[in-house]
Amino acid sequence: MSSCEFLSANAAADALAAGDLTSEQLVEALLARIERLDGQLDAFIAVYAEEARAAARAADLARRAGHAIGRFHGVPIALKDIIDLEGRVTTGGSKVWENRVSPVTATLARRLVAAGVIVLGKTRTVEFAMGAWGTNRYMGTPWNPWDLAVHRGPGGSSSGSGVAVAARLAPWAIGTDTGGSVRIPSSWNGLTGLKVTLGRVSCHGVLPLAHTLDTPGPMCRTVEDAADLYGLIRGPDPLDPVTLNGPNGGDPRLGIDRGVAGMRLARMPAHEREGVDADMLAAYDESLALLAELGATVVDVELPRGFVTMGDLVGKIIAAEGHSWVGEYVDDDSLPVDDDIRPRIRPGGNMSAGEYIRVQRERAAVKREFDAALAGVDALLTPGVRTAAPVVADIDQSTTAAIFTRPFNLIDYCALVVPNGRTSGGLPLSLQIVCRGFEEGTALRIGRAYQHATEWHTGVPPGLDD
Repeated sequence: MSSCEFLSANAAADALAAGDLTSEQLVEALLARIERLDGQLDAFIAVYAEEARAAARAADLARRAGHAIGRFHGVPIALKDIIDLEGRVTTGGSKVWENRVSPVTATLARRLVAAGVIVLGKTRTVEFAMGAWGTNRYMGTPWNPWDLAVHRGPGGSSSGSGVAVAARLAPWAIGTDTGGSVRIPSSWNGLTGLKVTLGRVSCHGVLPLAHTLDTPGPMCRTVEDAADLYGLIRGPDPLDPVTLNGPNGGDPRLGIDRGVAGMRLARMPAHEREGVDADMLAAYDESLALLAELGATVVDVELPRGFVTMGDLVGKIIAAEGHSWVGEYVDDDSLPVDDDIRPRIRPGGNMSAGEYIRVQRERAAVKREFDAALAGVDALLTPGVRTAAPVVADIDQSTTAAIFTRPFNLIDYCALVVPNGRTSGGLPLSLQIVCRGFEEGTALRIGRAYQHATEWHTGVPPGLDD
């Protein structure tokens, strides 16, 4: 397993800097792996092979001339297919947009290219980014690589990004998270995924679902990669005024290796364990015990609202705001819109302005309540999801997998998921580290300490390790 396509983004950057690897070699290896495996995995909707090769050759020439423009110059990435690249098709996972040509390039994509990162292609998504299971009737459902025999849910809506990184088709990727769409596919694919605070990363050029909830973020193999990718794409953007409101923050790597000694970490209330698989709970309890061994104090807290109730509020906001963006397509039964998606967005068309304002007012109240309940606590820990990846044929589309993720979009918190075990059948399990808004550095610090003491993040799906 020494091939360069198995390198994390930071390991690849080290090899490029040392002269042990060229960007052209790395890109060719990844393109060959995509060609070999993506027929089944279906992670990519578009691969920019010739453009990536040209960019790799240019990166190698620049590096040899002493003109590398950053640590990650020449390192490839995959982008979720709701991120605009001017002149290229961005479908948003919808058949009705299969020929939609992007009018702009997203700010986050511009920042990546400015740092020398090479875009390999676009990854599949749930239609309109509206769904936690990762399925898409018309545009294709990626195959979770941790079970090559049975088609399991890849997680959504950033389904292709999760599969691409887990299967070593790309060292890292960008997803978006409105109710869990970075964290759920990261959880089910054994990845490290960072849900950032609203306003940390510009949404300019990212197709909107719910503009008061949407947050683009990193999907990676390690906490270090997540911190560095976050560092590349974050920051104020005049084209997205929300990014101008919060603190700018420092280097995401600053303090990441300080460990957890002296930190206070809250476990979730006992009643939230109901409905969670035994394997997931066992891994969760073992993770808490390990962090305690590393010097953290694990405490109990009383939370003001239940996660399901909070998630229902998120569902109402997504429906209302989502309908304002894509209601004309969802409400037109003559169009090829996924029938699993219509019921999630259509109710938003019937929500009155008064009801929407009341929901947003309640949202603000819940945030104040949580801020008070978690005073003196550095992070709240939960599982990333209730179960490991389900069989696609068994999914009940009227339900959601976002029980543990939606609540923290509601209150504008940030959260990191890291792999923390396997089921008896070998499927990934996950731990979620939730911190207050704009405290990504704290979540990354806790996640780094956990990964420094474990090896779950190094696992490769069986059958894809050569």
